[in-house]
Amino acid sequence: MRDLGIWITIHLLGVVLFIGNASTAAYWKITAVRSGDVRLLAHTVRRVMTADYVFTIPGLALVVASGSVLAVQEGYALDQLSWLTVSLLLFIATGLLWVSVLMPCQRAMIRESDDSIAQGRPNAAFRRASLRWDVFGILATVLPLAVMYLMVAKPF
Repeated sequence: MRDLGIWITIHLLGVVLFIGNASTAAYWKITAVRSGDVRLLAHTVRRVMTADYVFTIPGLALVVASGSVLAVQEGYALDQLSWLTVSLLLFIATGLLWVSVLMPCQRAMIRESDDSIAQGRPNAAFRRASLRWDVFGILATVLPLAVMYLMVAKPF
């Protein structure tokens, strides 16, 4: 008999790291923007990027590795439409958003931070990157929540 408990625990830990960091990053960034303090904002966007490397990427690795083991051990087929294949597609979409949009926006906000400090307010390039990060960040947070629902409910 195989014990899936450890793999489920690792999977849940990965989910908490991944979704937890996405949620808290948005909170801290929004809080920094609302403060009007450009130094705090510059510090925050740098720390959000650091947190991605410390929490989001390891969480992602744990989710993918443990999810793969669980799918194989449970004998799930990936060649037919199911809650698992839809979940995988949504998770891949999240990763693509993160790599192609969110990370470049974060790098742009970090790059523009020093100029914003010198001006005493966020410059136009910072504001554009920030708005793009906000919009696509919402999508990149909602998609994993949909995956979480599918994983729990297994509706089809």
